[in-house]
Amino acid sequence: MAHAATPQGPASLPGVQNIIAIGSGKGGVGKTTVAVNLAIALAKLGYKVGLIDADIYGPNVPLMFGTSSQPKVLSSNQILPNVAHGVKVISVGLISPGDKPMVMRGPMLHQIIRQFLQQVVWGELDYLLVDLPPGTGDVVISLVQTVPLTGAVVVSTPSDVALQDARKALEMFHQVNVAVLGIVENMSSLMCPHCGKEIDIFAKGGAERTAKQFGVPFLGSIELDPAIRQGGDSGLPVALAGRDGVKSSPFYWIARQVAEKAAEEQARSGDVFEIS
Repeated sequence: MAHAATPQGPASLPGVQNIIAIGSGKGGVGKTTVAVNLAIALAKLGYKVGLIDADIYGPNVPLMFGTSSQPKVLSSNQILPNVAHGVKVISVGLISPGDKPMVMRGPMLHQIIRQFLQQVVWGELDYLLVDLPPGTGDVVISLVQTVPLTGAVVVSTPSDVALQDARKALEMFHQVNVAVLGIVENMSSLMCPHCGKEIDIFAKGGAERTAKQFGVPFLGSIELDPAIRQGGDSGLPVALAGRDGVKSSPFYWIARQVAEKAAEEQARSGDVFEIS
């Protein structure tokens, strides 16, 4: 008797322990900056880390990592990721560098995400971070359909406008059954270099209040600092300064929080079993 084919669901990546999406409801909140520095911080804490730049239309990860060489393609049609600052990296920006835009529809995006996940030789990784495009579109759906995610991190500034979209991102992850490991408040405040006073340009504390409202962890805040921007522009992110650096230490705090929450989520999912 013939049986209907079972739809293929998400499949784990051999050797990859945790896959974590880094998302935001809107652009301009520093999501990629957080993802890049978080990846470097995790690597410097001793973990094996990879990073997928899934922001196909605005791939900024190569610039921030200071890597531009095209990845090598093996005879088996597998792709070797670039390695920068101890992190394995893949991005459309490495395949199609420069200012040429990527013009494509949803199905093509889905194929690129699948290739980045399944055709790249990631090897043994403790964490594979996926820097998502802003919003709640096709890439997120492709990601959750392809691999099981350990969880997601949502990045937002404390402004009401950004938080309105961050709440949509939280709801999106809830709808696709992805656990939110926590919220990061980026550009939380600016320390005036002249008077030494703290200036709340985008307000302050909004992301922490949103985390409490939604019952998810607040992972920490990152101040608005020219050094962080300069690090990204130069390909030398501030996280390279190590866990004790004045500018970099908040990223290490967040990295440790993410590792802890990911372990808790893995333990929780490991406790679930099915009786057939």
